[in-house]
Amino acid sequence: MSSMNIPLDVKAAEDHLMRFLAVEGVTGEEAAIAAAVSDELKKVGVPAAAIRFDTVHERIPLPTQTGNLLVDLPGTRKGPRLLFATHLDTVPLCAGAKPRREGNLIVGDGTTALGGDNRTGCAVLVSLAETLLKHKLPHPPITLLFTVREESGLHGARELKPADLGGAAMCFNVDGKLAAELIIGAVGQENWEVEIKGKAAHAGVAPEKGISATLVASVALTEAHRGGWFGKVVKPDGHGTSNPGIFGGKAGKTAAGDATNVVTDYVYIKGEARSPEAAFAARITEAYREAFQKAQAEIKDAGGATAEVKFSHKPSYPPFKLADDAPVLKHAQRAAEALGLPVTTVFSNGGLDANWFDKHGVPTVTIGAGQYEIHTIKEYVDLAEFANGCQLAVALATLES
Repeated sequence: MSSMNIPLDVKAAEDHLMRFLAVEGVTGEEAAIAAAVSDELKKVGVPAAAIRFDTVHERIPLPTQTGNLLVDLPGTRKGPRLLFATHLDTVPLCAGAKPRREGNLIVGDGTTALGGDNRTGCAVLVSLAETLLKHKLPHPPITLLFTVREESGLHGARELKPADLGGAAMCFNVDGKLAAELIIGAVGQENWEVEIKGKAAHAGVAPEKGISATLVASVALTEAHRGGWFGKVVKPDGHGTSNPGIFGGKAGKTAAGDATNVVTDYVYIKGEARSPEAAFAARITEAYREAFQKAQAEIKDAGGATAEVKFSHKPSYPPFKLADDAPVLKHAQRAAEALGLPVTTVFSNGGLDANWFDKHGVPTVTIGAGQYEIHTIKEYVDLAEFANGCQLAVALATLES
C-alpha cells in the first residue's frame, strides 16, 4: 500500500516524452535534444539562469556538439544535495524515429529504434522539476544532469568535472526498464585493438611468399577461444566476457583485403573485455595479447618472416558495486516502498554513467522508466512504468533522509 501521494501530471509527463522522442539526437549530436530539454525546463518554470552547459565536448576525444546540460534547483529545506542524472543521446539506430501512441505504449514505425533509451530519462527529470515547482514541494538542493555521448563510451560522465555537481551526496540515474529495479553496480570494461601487417603476394602464383594477416587474426582468435577467453569467461580467479567486435581493413575501408587473388596484408580488430573486477578485465585483455603473439610466431612466409602485430589496450570505465547499507540505496528502497513498488536490486553487465559518477565520488543508484527492447527496431516505452519512474523520482527528491 502506498504511503505517499505524488501530485504528478501524467499527461504533461507523457507530452514531454513524446516531444523528446521526436527530436533526433544520436550520440555525439545532442545539440537539438539539449535545446529541446532546455526549452521545456523553462516552460515548466525553471529560471534560465539555473540552466547551464559544461565544457566536456572540448575534452571528449570524439566530435561532440555540446557539453553536458546541468540545472541547479535551490533547496526549500535543509539536506544534502541530490543529483538526478540521465543521458541525452540515443544509439544511431534511433535516427529518424517516428513515435506514436498505441494503447498504453509508445512505439516506433518498425524501421528504427525508438529512443526510449534515454528520452524517458529526459522526460522524467523535466517532470521532476515541473512537479517540485508547480506544487512547491519541499526538497533539498538538487542538481539535474543530462550527459552527452553515453552510448558511445560514457564520455560525458567520464569527462565531467566533479566540482560541477555542487557537492552532491548521492545520485539517482534514470536509465532502465522497471522503476524500482535498482541497479546497484556494474561491470568495468577494457578496450583493446590490434593491427596486423602481413605481406601481400599473388594468392594463385606464389601464396607462400605472402604472410596472411587474415590467418594470423584467425589463429589468434581461435587460440583465445580454445583458452576459454572468448565470449563468456569463467576462470578460478574471476569471470567476465569478451568480444572482438570490429574486424576490418585499413583506414576508410570496411573490409580486410583487396581481392581474392591477393594474400591479405592488413587486418584491424577492435574488441572489449568486461568483468566486475577491473584486474580480471585486464587479465582477459592480456590473454588476447598473448594469443596474438602466439599466432604471430606461428604464421610465417617461405623465408621465415612473420607479420608485424601491434596490440594496444586501455580501460574504458571502472566497475562499481554499492554496499548493502549504502545511504543512497537505503534512500531509494525507502522511496520505492513508500510508493508501494516492489523493490529488487540488480548488478548490470553493461556500463552506465553511474560507473563514472561513483568514480567521481557520488554513490549512484540507477532506476528505470519504462524502456523495453532498447537498441532494436522493436523498442517501445511502457507508459505505466514510465509514470512509476516519474513518481519515484519525485519521491526520491522529497523523502527526508
